[in-house]
Amino acid sequence: MSGAAIRCEGLGKRFDDTWVLRDVDLDVYRGEVLGLIGPGGHGKSVLLKCLAGLLSPDAGRVLVDGEDLARLGPLGLARVREQYGYVFQNYALFDFMSVRDNVAFPLRQQAHLPPAEIDARVAARLADVGLAHALDLLPRELSGGMKKRVGLARATVGDPAILLYDDPSAGLDPVTSSKIFQLIARMHRPAAATVVVSHDIDRMRSVCSRYVMLEHGHVVFDGPEAALADAPESVRAFFFGAAHKHLEGR
Repeated sequence: MSGAAIRCEGLGKRFDDTWVLRDVDLDVYRGEVLGLIGPGGHGKSVLLKCLAGLLSPDAGRVLVDGEDLARLGPLGLARVREQYGYVFQNYALFDFMSVRDNVAFPLRQQAHLPPAEIDARVAARLADVGLAHALDLLPRELSGGMKKRVGLARATVGDPAILLYDDPSAGLDPVTSSKIFQLIARMHRPAAATVVVSHDIDRMRSVCSRYVMLEHGHVVFDGPEAALADAPESVRAFFFGAAHKHLEGR
């Protein structure tokens, strides 16, 4: 791993009078796949959106390659976001666009690639996720697992430096979930910084090199799985209990 691609310093986020994140200090390094875990409703997806600049902090700051996202204007933020790929929990596909156009969308936004290269990249990436046959289908013609794979293809087609996955296996059966995590592992590039939010800890263990656990908006654990031996009992119970539940569900 090399240096931190993203750094959170004292990050806090609230909605009205409720603080969802408090005093979050976090580095996300190039080359790692970081697993963001914790009980539901404790701030994981909110933190992911702050890392991407989709939400602005109410305290602290988020730095991407040393740049404070909150201090960037619209053009600066758009420039930084070109480094990102984001897989949304609810697919976030454009219903009126074909699979081909959904996956091509981030490449076309960059405005400097010739159409023939965009078409070639899209076809290759859809082949990578087993959807070469689905180029001209619309999202409504896809299953949930297929939509997840289209989202993954769209997020990775530009080989982004930062990849954020918000619960990529949510709502999927165990076999399809395993395939999604296999794709995440296969598409990870050594120079990329990757964060995966999921409750599927058993499958995360096949791809994640480090874990951060949030509880009530605070970081209560930060380290590799080997460091769990020294973690608080509540952290170990969550990690291994959640993994055990998914094993039972197979």
